[in-house]
Amino acid sequence: MLKIDVHTHILPRDIPAWKSKFGYGGFITLDHYKPCCARMVRDDGVQFRDIEANCWDPAVRIEEMDATGVTVQVLSTVPVMFSYWTEPNDGAEIARFLNDHIAEIVAEFPLRFVGLGTVAMQDPDLAIRELERCRELGLAGVQIGTNVNQLNLGDDRFFEFFAACERLGMAIFVHPWDMAGEKDMQKYWLPWLVGMPAEVSRAICSLIFSGTLEKLPGLRICFAHGGGAFPATLGRIEHGFNVRPDLFQDNIRGPRELVNKLYFDSLVHDAGSLSSLLDLVGADRVALGSDYPFPLGESEPGRLIESMGFDDSIKEMLLNGAALDWLDIDKQTFQNFA
Repeated sequence: MLKIDVHTHILPRDIPAWKSKFGYGGFITLDHYKPCCARMVRDDGVQFRDIEANCWDPAVRIEEMDATGVTVQVLSTVPVMFSYWTEPNDGAEIARFLNDHIAEIVAEFPLRFVGLGTVAMQDPDLAIRELERCRELGLAGVQIGTNVNQLNLGDDRFFEFFAACERLGMAIFVHPWDMAGEKDMQKYWLPWLVGMPAEVSRAICSLIFSGTLEKLPGLRICFAHGGGAFPATLGRIEHGFNVRPDLFQDNIRGPRELVNKLYFDSLVHDAGSLSSLLDLVGADRVALGSDYPFPLGESEPGRLIESMGFDDSIKEMLLNGAALDWLDIDKQTFQNFA
């Protein structure tokens, strides 16, 4: 059965020394300290994480995809590369570099990879310009962060960007990053375990309550990590909307009315959580996602889905149908694997 993984990350093998070019620091570089291994290191010497060749080598990725039965990966950059904190033109240059790299891989292996670009969200005009270029490059959409320098995605300044995504038919994947309160909860990996789920819920609520989703009904937007904390706290969110209408003046419809406009990946690590998500939005809104190749991901993409005894129609929707709909790609594109 065709298996499309909508949540995977990739980097170029070599990243320019942006600090030397732009004259200020904070950028990620790769230290290839031994064969097939590298450290992601900020240019002030702070280490971010270790990665292996599967993070940059498409041949290694394809070997691992074949070993786990993954037909197609949707490629996006590692969120730390968003670089929203940079000067806008510098961020736009970084985005072009990363997008060209992903487009080259998709062009070389069109039956194995689909690409999502990145854009300089700190300048919506530049972001729209790069969004248009991403479409010209053949990318299916863009990945963005859950906030832009702590501005919520529902902020008025970002509306035209989302409108452009709708107009151009570009899918959006929202991934947590730059978690609020991160510096206050460094112990026990809490930014990743607590901060990331909260960030995704923050992004969803912001887009709902700002009226963005209501005003742009054709927007195809998918949220990482099964929507984070949002599905489990929707009752509280809906209750708040109902009892304090004075605080919600920018949208008419409540969260429960709008949730079925959204897509989610399946990366919840728990059968009960996945069942609840399916009850909430239906299988046609949940797409396989693994966070490959990182340790908080699903090491064998689709294993949870395949372990839950779904009938073939539900399983097919989760493994490829929802992804194809979100990406607006015809299944026949991958007919050799269907």
